[in-house]
Amino acid sequence: MMKEEEHMSFMRRAIALAIEGVESGAGGPFGAVVVKNGEIVGEGYNHVTSSCDPTAHAEIVAMREACQKMNTFQLEGCILYTSCEPCPMCFGAIYWARPDKVYYAATKEDAAEALFDDAFIYKELSLPSSNRRIPFLPLLNQEGKAPFESWMDKEDREAY
Repeated sequence: MMKEEEHMSFMRRAIALAIEGVESGAGGPFGAVVVKNGEIVGEGYNHVTSSCDPTAHAEIVAMREACQKMNTFQLEGCILYTSCEPCPMCFGAIYWARPDKVYYAATKEDAAEALFDDAFIYKELSLPSSNRRIPFLPLLNQEGKAPFESWMDKEDREAY
């Protein structure tokens, strides 16, 4: 079991990465570290603007590196340290990756004060899909079920 000092050390690394990312011009002020058994297995900072990739958030970058390094698509047994409370996209990715725990430093309210406000996304999620700012419209629903049928018929599928 890790001591509080170790947790604080990993969080300070995530915060330092956030600052490094800002100073390098890579993207927004966010950093993240993935730890397993007291060792960093993945880390990163935001690369959205420098990589022209809207998904290159710090948490995603760190989780991708950890998963590649450990040759897995899940982070069971890991702890994620992030310099800020995760956005909705990262929140979802974290749940898919299944780390044991997440620690964050700044809050989503702190991020909003710095003009990183995700509240509108939560509001959009609660709207009917056709009433969202970007409409989500169903098309070819019956044909769209074919990949799921193929998946269910696959005997050697790896569930996740």
